[in-house]
Amino acid sequence: MKLWNKGFEPDKLIEDFTVGADRELDLRLARYDVQGSMAHIRMLESIGLLESEELPVLLEALEGIAQSIERGEFVIEPGVEDVHSQVELMLTRQLGDMGKKIHSGRSRNDQVLVDLKLFMRDELKSVAQHIVKLFNRLQSLSNEHKEQLMPGYTHLQVAMPSSFGLWFGAYAESLVDDMEMVLAAYNIANQNPLGSAAGYGSSFPLDRTMTTRLLEFADLHYNVVAAQMSRGKTERAAAYAIASVASTLGKFAMDVCLFMCQNYGFISFPDNLTTGSSIMPHKKNPDVFEIMRGKCNRLQAVPNEISLLTANLPLGYHRDLQLLKDIIFPATTTLCECLDMCDFMLQHIKVNTDILDDSRYDYLFTVEDVNRLTLSGVPFREAYKQVGMAVQRGEYQPTRCVEHTHEGSIGNLCNDKIADKMNKVVEKFAF
Repeated sequence: MKLWNKGFEPDKLIEDFTVGADRELDLRLARYDVQGSMAHIRMLESIGLLESEELPVLLEALEGIAQSIERGEFVIEPGVEDVHSQVELMLTRQLGDMGKKIHSGRSRNDQVLVDLKLFMRDELKSVAQHIVKLFNRLQSLSNEHKEQLMPGYTHLQVAMPSSFGLWFGAYAESLVDDMEMVLAAYNIANQNPLGSAAGYGSSFPLDRTMTTRLLEFADLHYNVVAAQMSRGKTERAAAYAIASVASTLGKFAMDVCLFMCQNYGFISFPDNLTTGSSIMPHKKNPDVFEIMRGKCNRLQAVPNEISLLTANLPLGYHRDLQLLKDIIFPATTTLCECLDMCDFMLQHIKVNTDILDDSRYDYLFTVEDVNRLTLSGVPFREAYKQVGMAVQRGEYQPTRCVEHTHEGSIGNLCNDKIADKMNKVVEKFAF
């Protein structure tokens, strides 16, 4: 069944090529298609395009379909083009001509748009919830290990003292920035395109404000052409948010891989959370974080893929846009899996508390000693020279004393302030 059927069937080769994996991907949209249809028919009844006695019958039938979706029984049958066609077919089988009325004032263009908006809204909420979970874990670890020092690096050279409190806390605060990106994408998704039809509106007196309220969208895509132009833009915004989170997570995974190796030895995990070698009996490989790093690197390519797919499309709907599902649907799933796995692994991380006892880290304290001399009255440039010459002569002896008190430093992590920042972003999602 095809909603555009006019008495002929396309060549099977053409159909297979144009439909692709859309039937499988559309299963993830099924619940949203029913949700959109229920709002739409309530609106149709309010403007007289459905009889008042027809509305409860159609709503009951759609609720039955919704329940079959939740039970995992809903399928898109062979020969049925997409989820929209399947839902309408099921209604028509059950209710006859009454089922054929639900498409009045709609096109598949705005039907799939509203499905995608509802889907992306939920997916971005899920991403946000996974971020908050990992954020809380990182903050907890930051507070737990705030006294444990570790080396800080620039150019991969030993630089200045850092701490596990700073390390864990840095990634927590970075996730706050990522959440701002997720929120921006969520706000773009949280607008109602229903009623834009094929992109040029309808001669029916549709009440688009009503469907906006019923579907709990924050606002309406008012201009019907702009509503259609949001296809691709919504996915692109979500892709940039996903890539932002993936960048933070991938960077953290890289740190873990470095810090686990024997040359660093900063952290470790239980044997059963690592893998081994078929030839080297001593190996404990960080495969989880390597796979995480790889997946996050792939996720950072998603915005580019979407941008290239949509870059030269003129006004209006084009079938190219169907391919966006192939890109964005797996991306949200993969990101949530990576966030979950990172949280799980961090429940079992072990921190080395005696790292700086090794003499290789003596030079970490040169800046501390320059600052100590400066505070005692020696001009900074002279203090710098004194410590620098001691290093050159091989006479430098570190005091190993760290006194950082300003906001965000080793001795003043400001994790409570960072939590406040996160809470302010989360509140705007209105979970």
